Formats: sequence, C-alpha cells, structure tokens
Amino acid sequence: MNPAGIAIRNGAVTQLLCILLLIGGLLSYASIGRLEDPEFSIKEALIVTHYPGATAEEVEQEVTDPLETAIQQLKQLDEVRSISRAGLSIIFAEIQETHDRHSLPQVWDELRRKVRDAAGTLPPDSGTPVVNDDFGDVYGVFLALTGEGYSKSELKEVAEDLRKSLLTCTDVGRIDFWGMPDEAVYIEIDRARLTQLGLHPRTILEAIAQQNRVTSAGEVRVGSRQVRLRVDGDYRDIDELGEQLVEGGNGRLLRIGDIATISRGDITPASQLLRRNGEDGIGLGISTVSGGNVIAMGEAIDQRIAELRARIPAGIEIHAIAHQGDTVRDKVQGFVHGLISAVVIVILLLVVFMGPREGLIVGAVLLLTIMATLLCMRALDITLQRISLGALIIALGMLVDNAIVVTEDILEKMRAGMERTRAAETTVSEHQWPLLGATGIAILAFAAISLSDDMTGEWLESLFQVICLSLGLSWLLAITVTPYLCARFLRVGQDGRTGSVTDTAFYRRYRRLVAWCLGHRPIALGVTLAVLVAAMAGFSKVQQDFMPDMNRDQFMVQLWLPEGTHIDRTAATLATIERHVAGLEGVTATTGFVGAGSLRFLLTYEPEMTNSAYAMLLVDVEDFHAIPTLARTVMTHIEHHHPEITVTADAFKLGPGGGAVEARLIGPEIAVLRHLAQQVETIMRRDDNARTVRTDWGEPVPVQVMTMARSQAQRIGVTRPEIAEAVAMNFSGVRVGTYRHGDDLLPILVRAPAEERTRIDTLGNVRVWSETNDHWVPLEQVTTTATTDWEDPVIRRRDRERTLSVLSKPVSGTTEALFQRLRPQIEQLDIPDGYRLEWGGEHEAATEANAKLMSNFPIAFLAMFVISVMLFNSLRHATVIFLGLPLVIVGVAPAMLLAGKAFGFMAMLGFLSLFGMLMKNEIVLLNQIDLERAAGKPPYRAVLDAAVSRVRPVTMAAFTTVLGMAPLLWDAFFSPMAVTIMGGLTIATVLTLVVVPVIYASVFRVEPEATHHEAPPGTRATRRRSTWRTRHDPHHWPTIER
Repeated sequence: MNPAGIAIRNGAVTQLLCILLLIGGLLSYASIGRLEDPEFSIKEALIVTHYPGATAEEVEQEVTDPLETAIQQLKQLDEVRSISRAGLSIIFAEIQETHDRHSLPQVWDELRRKVRDAAGTLPPDSGTPVVNDDFGDVYGVFLALTGEGYSKSELKEVAEDLRKSLLTCTDVGRIDFWGMPDEAVYIEIDRARLTQLGLHPRTILEAIAQQNRVTSAGEVRVGSRQVRLRVDGDYRDIDELGEQLVEGGNGRLLRIGDIATISRGDITPASQLLRRNGEDGIGLGISTVSGGNVIAMGEAIDQRIAELRARIPAGIEIHAIAHQGDTVRDKVQGFVHGLISAVVIVILLLVVFMGPREGLIVGAVLLLTIMATLLCMRALDITLQRISLGALIIALGMLVDNAIVVTEDILEKMRAGMERTRAAETTVSEHQWPLLGATGIAILAFAAISLSDDMTGEWLESLFQVICLSLGLSWLLAITVTPYLCARFLRVGQDGRTGSVTDTAFYRRYRRLVAWCLGHRPIALGVTLAVLVAAMAGFSKVQQDFMPDMNRDQFMVQLWLPEGTHIDRTAATLATIERHVAGLEGVTATTGFVGAGSLRFLLTYEPEMTNSAYAMLLVDVEDFHAIPTLARTVMTHIEHHHPEITVTADAFKLGPGGGAVEARLIGPEIAVLRHLAQQVETIMRRDDNARTVRTDWGEPVPVQVMTMARSQAQRIGVTRPEIAEAVAMNFSGVRVGTYRHGDDLLPILVRAPAEERTRIDTLGNVRVWSETNDHWVPLEQVTTTATTDWEDPVIRRRDRERTLSVLSKPVSGTTEALFQRLRPQIEQLDIPDGYRLEWGGEHEAATEANAKLMSNFPIAFLAMFVISVMLFNSLRHATVIFLGLPLVIVGVAPAMLLAGKAFGFMAMLGFLSLFGMLMKNEIVLLNQIDLERAAGKPPYRAVLDAAVSRVRPVTMAAFTTVLGMAPLLWDAFFSPMAVTIMGGLTIATVLTLVVVPVIYASVFRVEPEATHHEAPPGTRATRRRSTWRTRHDPHHWPTIER
C-alpha cells in the first residue's frame, strides 16, 4: 500500500506517533549517556617484569626476548614493542584491530596464559611478569590533593578515605592514584656497629619473619560451637619492632631498637611526584562506567566532595586537573546550541524560499527526525559525545532533502489542479524508491568509516551510526508524515491552481543557460574539464595534516633531562620552570608530573613510561587561542635557561601520532643504530622549522663498576650476590621483612645512615659478610678498583628488532610539511645491509587511517553504483551519475585555501561523503527527467523541463546542508570537514544543474529541438514570440509553436 495514503487515512494514529516521537526524543535526550569522546577500546596490554641488578641489555636478552617469543605465538597479535631498562622490562602487546571490546577479554586471558607459561624460562632472580590490560582507561575526572604543611602520609590517608567515599557515586567505574607515596619501615645501622656486633642483616630478617608470620593455631570444639584459635603477636607499632631481640655474633641477645634507628617513611627515591601550583600533592583519577554519563558522575562527585568538606582537615585542598563533567557539559551545550542554531537557520531558509507553510512543514519533519534519532540512539546505547553530536549536525542539512522533494512535488501537483490527497499519494508513489536509493547512497558515502577496522574507524563509528539512523528516519518520515502534513496544511489559490513557480526571470535565464550548454556541448564539457584540472592543480597549494589541535584551555610541556638524572633533580628543575610559567599572563594553574606521564585523562593522550629524567607540566590557560604564543614563550625560556633539557610544548591533538616526525632505524647493532641516528639528527637540526630533535633511547649513562676479585673472594668465602647485597644495603637498603599495620603491608628495609649511603667515595669502606669466616670484610678486599663505564639506559624493540627512533616537531606549520622536507634528505643516507629506515609518528598514523578509509571506500562506491543501476534499471543512468561526481573537486581547494584549513583525515572523510550528497541530487534530477519523458514529452524538452523543475529542491537541499554545517566551522575537530563539504557541495550543486543535463544529453544522444532561447510553453516568453532562429548553428532548428 501507499505509505502516504496510510498516514493520511489514519490521521489520528499519525498524530499520536508524532507526539510519541517528540516525547520519546525529549526523554531520551535527558537520559542518554554523555562523554567527551566516544568509548574506545585500547587494544594494547602491558607486561611488566622486574629484574633487579641487570643491565638494559641483560634485561633485553634474558627477560624481554623470551617473553616476546611467547607473546608472538598469540594469533590475535598485531605488533609487539618493548622497552628494556636496567632492572625493568616493559612489553606492549598490540592486538589486531579487528577485535573489539567484546572479544578482547578472551584475548587477554590467552595472553596471560602465554606469559605465565614463559615465566618459567626467566632467570630465577627476576620477578613475576604482570599483565595489565586496562592501562588504557580514561580518567574523565582527575583530582589533585594538596595541603601546605601536611606530609605525604597525611595526604595519603585523606586520599584513601576520599576514594572510599567517591567509589559509591553515580557512574563511577574505578579510582586510581597517581603520585601516591609508597611507605616502608627503615632500620638504619652504621657499618662500624654491624662490624662490632658481628651481626648480619639476615639475622634480623629471620627474627622478624618468625615473629610476624601469620600461622594457623587450629580449631577446637567448645560445646556446640567450633572455635577458631589464634596466636596474637603482630607488631602493633614500630616501637614494638624495636623490642624484637636478635642474636649477636657473640651469642648475646640484642634489642633492635638499641643497635639501630627505626623509622617509618616514604620509600626513596620516589617513582612519581606530583605538584599542583607549586605544592606537593597526590592525584586521584576517576573513570566512568561503560555507557555512563560523565556529566552525572561529575555532578555526583562534586556534591560528595562538598558533603565531605567538613571531614577533610583544614588546609587540604582538592583541585580539578581535568573534569570531563564540566567539559562535556559545556561541549554538549555548545553542540546543542549549534544544533538549534542550525535548525533555525534551515527552517528560516525553507520559509523564505519555499513559503511559510511549506517551510514550517519541512521544519516540523526535521524536528521529528531529530527526536526520533535521539530515541534510537538511546535505545542502541549510542552516547552523546564529540562524534555523535557532530554527526547530527552533519546530517542536519541532509535530513530535509527528502521532505523538500516530496513537499515541492505535492505543491506542484496541487497547483496543477490535483486533489491534495491524491497529489500526496501520487508524489510518494513516484518518488519513494528513488528517494530511498538516493538516501542509501548518501549513507553509503559514510560507510567507509563503519567498514574501517582500525582505531580511527572505531573512534568514528558513531558518526556512521548516527548518520545512518537519521537519514533512514528522514526517508521514512518523508513518505509518511510529510504527505500527511501537506494534505492537511498546504493551500493553493482559491480556484485550486496558481501560476507555475518556474515562471520567473531567474528560471527563464537558467533555462536559456541550460539550452545554450545543450546546444554547445563540446564547449560546455571542455570548460568543465578545464575547471576540474585547475581545481586539482589547486590542491597542491592546500596544506596537508592529519588531525587538528583541540580547543582545550590546557597545554602540555614535556621535559626530558639527560638520561640517568635523579628524580629529585628532575623535580627541582620542574619546580623552577613551574614558577616561571605560573607568572605568565593568561596562565591560571599548573600541574607537574615527575617520573612518568600522568594518568590517561584524555583518550588521545599517550602517557610517557616510567623515567626518572622525565617531567610533564600541564598548564591551564584562560583562552585556548593564547596557547601557541604561550607555548613558544615557555619553550624559548627553557631552551635559554636550561639548554641541557629537551623540551616540547604543545596543545593536545585530536588524534594519534603526537604531531611528530619519526624516523625509525632498525637493525641488530646498537653502535650502528646510534651512528645512523646521529646523521638523522644532524639533518633534522639543519631545518630551521624543526624543533625538539631527540631520540627515544637517550644518551648512554655512567655506571660504577666493581670487578670481583674471584680468587680472593673465594678464599674469604664471599660470593657475587653477597657483594651486591652488601652494596645495596649500604646505599638503597635491603628488604628483611614485612611490617603489617591494619590493611597496610610495609616492607622493612635495612640500610646505612644518611651520611654513609649518600657518598660514593665511601664505597671501598662497605663491609661484606663472609659466611665462611662468620665476620665482615671490607669491600676493597674482594673487588678490584671501581671504574666508571657507560651503558645504554634503554633498548627499544619493535617486533623483536632493535628500533631507535629520531623525532622532531615543526616550529610552525604542519607536521606533514616538515616531513616532506626531511624525508628525501634522510632517505638518501647510506644505510648498511641488515638495517632499514621506517617512518612512524603522525605520517604513519595518517597513512594507515587514510589507507583503511580508502581501501573500504571502493566497496561503498560499488554499492552506490549497484543502487544507481537498480534504481533506473539502466547502466547509462548510472554512467551519467558517476560522470558528474568529479564536480565535487572544484569547490574544495578554494574553500580550504580561503578558510586556511589543512586537508587531513576529517577533510578526506568530508570529501568522500560529498560523492553521496551529489549523487543524491543527481538521482532526483534524473528521476524527474524520466518522469517527464514518461509523460510523453520529447527527450530534449524533458531534459530542459526536468532541470528547471528540480532547481529549487536541489538547491534547497544543498544549501540547507551547507548552512546546517555552519556551527561546525568553530569546532576544531569538524571544521576541516565542514569547510570541505560547504565549499565542495556549493560549487558542485551549481555545476550539477548545468553540467549533468549536458552529460545526460550526450550519453543518451538527445538532439536539440530549439535554440538556447527555449522557454517553457505557456510562459510570457512564448507568448511574446512563437518561433526562434538560431544565431550560432548554420542549420535552422524546427519552429516550436505553442
């Protein structure tokens, strides 16, 4: 049955469904999940293994390599990368992008089995490998606790209490700490005292272990009850620990408290340090549950903190480092305001150019479509975030296309005297399938995103979902609600007909233009071809980029001090820089992270791994527009006052790659890799626009090497591990037990007093315990002279091959422009056999994302062609449609150049989507030509009349899309796509209305019947003259009589 007839004859049901859609849409908007970015599964796991005392190369060979070998047996693995540091192995297992968050848990289980099986082959002194598969969580709310005059331990207690309270808040997923101090119990005893007493630390270990061990005392039946027995003897405080007796070398019992100083404190050196506005602090990262509402979570957290204020000690402050609740609220409100603005713009445009009734009818259908889309999004758990909201605005202009075509045609039929219900039914009968095909083609233009299985495709998945839903619903409402509203509210003249809408000067001029082009096809097509060539040449002037910067009032300063720098020195340097930055105009707050990157508070932020020489400073600003100037000021200051530091200051990127040029050097020998890296660095530094040139291996670091005198040591009865333990006890401390206090398990460390453990020149005085002789001997008796050696602080591998990367960033302009300048110079280097050069960074991310997109587009393109053939049951019609597609190129380059935008991934996506938009307009035009010919008109007049009759719906559809995009011009992420679509569709639509009729006439060999002065029958032009003669063609065309 005809859907229009069903909707009209069941008007009450249609009205009820419209009301339900409005209510459902409003309720869905109120309850739908809200996030800053779409949920995204980081398909990467971290495998961390400690190997105390081993060099980076020993870690690589003895720990990293066996684990990588086992991990590579995982069939779902895409890539394995590793970082081998002294005493530490970090492996990144990246899973193939075809796996989503639903299948990943099973993959992680299999990965753990592989790692567990390989753990048995590792050295006995190495730790157990730990697999972390959730380090990619995004902590939408990131807080910092500070308190002037409070110790880290006191802040820790407050942070732990706060965590317990916040875990019960709405939509809170998990809470993790950053910069939380690890505590220990220290037993400090000087060398002379140990030697005098003949006491070995192992004696203390055994005594503490015996006293502090948890052992079952069994159970006993008492009457009808089974009673558990327990022996209580735990240390309740460190004073009791001091009362513990140990046996000295002469057999005398000694109190630990009498021979050593016992204290509880933070483990030094710390692994992470956090500063907020110059004060030490602790970070709390709070993530949202899957599908949760980060705005609701943020409000619940703020309310809970306000309730807890009275219980938080005076002077302790809670600062928001990042608060997605506020950010998302502002962004959603901004997008909603943009959406409302776009709706108002579109409706006003429709009212002005179509008339009040027609415009309001189409506007009402537009609102219903948006409400229905929100309802479906809520049902399908599609959250409101950057991508889905942008998709709504992108689709907005296209949502009225179907309704415009239906309304226009109903109106024309009513003006021709047809009864309104019949006009509605006839229009829907004629147009429902062509409009469905055109809508499907418009959807397929975005399908390459859905088909892309890389991380960019997953991130943009909701873009396709929302466009597919909204456009599909727009077609459904166009063939049901639109004809119902037209039948009820459209009015024509009192006698049931009015003059033709095309009987105006504009349409007559357009008709003459099309007629002239039809009569001079070689010229028209030649000019079109020339314009296309010029447009393609113009693309060479457009800057290339991948992803733009965020419009975020925060930027990041990253500092790499010389490798091996003590974390306290790194923290002191950061504090100096922080004071300078805090005094700059426009800076509102600073947060410093020392020892590693922060928790992942943004989806696109990739934290730096543990490194005592690394620091990051987050700088909050009043206005993000000031970031480029402030970033340059900060970099200039640091380069001038701290030349030993490698620094970069950047706004946050909206995509992967970090905005860096990365040259990867791959090969077996470290010396060769470093030599090649020096050559690459030299080339990069020669470019005036390259900055922050560095390698990801750092420079070699000094190591104090004590060579064991084997024969002497064997005679005395001292082994290499015992020498290492003695040195460690003197400087870092040796663990001898565990102190249990409540739910805290603190290590007990024996170490030398501060005056002994901080001076390297006292190394020779270190005492080593001889089990054979049962006494202490000086270190210098069992080792030769200590020497300073140099070793690599880190060894990185990619797919089990050593890989050294050299990175740089542009001072100004795009990363791609810098890459194109550096690439030919670097690729001319003489690279030895067995070594190779690869490109990473932003170039790799862009190439992979674009390749995925382009590899999937032919599938969508083929589907578009098939639909075109099926719609018209004609290959020639499809040929006409596809011959007109290159017209989209003409307007893109000028628009990008005028707007000053770079052509990146989102612009590429917009460019591909233009094909679907243009094809939709072409289908409407060709369908009208077929209807005119089916009505008995000669082919030439059918082409002319169809072109004239479709001017208004085609231009209205295009310009509503263009103006609907306007709010996106101010969004950093979508603006390149908006400019691409607005420029490309505007020019392509104008050309389509002229060139497509010429292509059609050429393909179908339509011969002209009159000159380019042709006018439609019954118009004033035909009444003024009934015949014309050609001015250009030597052969006179037949006279046309009215």
